Amino acid sequence: MGFTMGLNFVLLLVMVATNILSLYHLSSTVQSPNPPPPVPVPDHLLRQLNTIRATINHLTRHNPSSSSATAEPGSAVPRDLILHSQIGPIASSCHNHPDLLHRYMNYTPFSTCPYDPDLQETLILNGCHPLPRRRCFSRTPSKPPSSLPLTPFPTSLPDSGVIWNKYSCKSFACLSQNNPTGFDLNAQRSSLLKYTSELDLPLTQFMQLAKSANSPIRLGIDIGGGTGTFAALMKKSYNVTMLTTTVNVNAPYSEAVALRGLVPLHVPLQQRFPVFDGTMDLVRCGRAVNRWIPLSVMEFMFYDVDRVLRGGGYLWVDRFFSKAVDLEKIYGPLIGKLGYKKVKWAVANKTDPSGLKHGEVYLSALLQKPVSKS
Repeated sequence: MGFTMGLNFVLLLVMVATNILSLYHLSSTVQSPNPPPPVPVPDHLLRQLNTIRATINHLTRHNPSSSSATAEPGSAVPRDLILHSQIGPIASSCHNHPDLLHRYMNYTPFSTCPYDPDLQETLILNGCHPLPRRRCFSRTPSKPPSSLPLTPFPTSLPDSGVIWNKYSCKSFACLSQNNPTGFDLNAQRSSLLKYTSELDLPLTQFMQLAKSANSPIRLGIDIGGGTGTFAALMKKSYNVTMLTTTVNVNAPYSEAVALRGLVPLHVPLQQRFPVFDGTMDLVRCGRAVNRWIPLSVMEFMFYDVDRVLRGGGYLWVDRFFSKAVDLEKIYGPLIGKLGYKKVKWAVANKTDPSGLKHGEVYLSALLQKPVSKS
């Protein structure tokens, strides 16, 4: 019944939109006995019609009609997926990967969930987020740690806090040896505390700048924060609560963040930040935010940063790299559209082999959102 009411409402919208178009054409022809050539339909009306048509298609696609209910079990869309599409959100990109989505929803309700982290990551990285909910029990490590670290900088993380089945490494020691930049808990610590080049902004200097501007730092998001070292420093040194966005690409980044007593947000870069408008004092874009991100995704991301930042809050871009010409013509103007105050804007050559080959540079910037915008 609810579906029928919703579809009837959308059909009513179509009728209204069609009448608007008819009136538009009539108004352009009744003014003269010799009517001029047809006037093109404005883009905004076409967009409204396209939106309404897409809504009808969406509702129709998810209507559990009698034909689908009696179809062969192997050919029908999983019933849980149909149910979820009616009572909870499924990102539109999920429908672009029906085979993966059907695999994800192929489970036995009220039992243990399939262990499918690779499938989940693939769906999430392809924009299928949030994933549909499932009525099953998530797997946990067979022997959870008897104690958890009380400091965000422990000497080691407990291996028993992770299910290692899907990873080539089976311990944090292995990860630290093979990926020291990501899993050495102190690897980034010195670069965040010391000034060795114009690209650096030590935390002590940043906090002093914020204090002198009477802009307290209490809450923030670290985008693509890896194992959470930036959030760990902010928590330990300044009692600042930082959320760390991360995904488990080939390693248990989310578990590492949580084992340090920090909060991992398991979301991709194209996902809307799951926090309310104007509540964050700081958003930091670490090295995960770089020129490999599609431009449209990056633009939406920066405007979502603006959405969650309060007036007077800070956007910290830490070592963004791109080609020098692209920074000048594309990325610099894109960031400049925000209209933020430039507290720091430093550009330096990227001197590794890839940087030299492609003429790349680093950008480190600290930008402050205006207190009020008209």
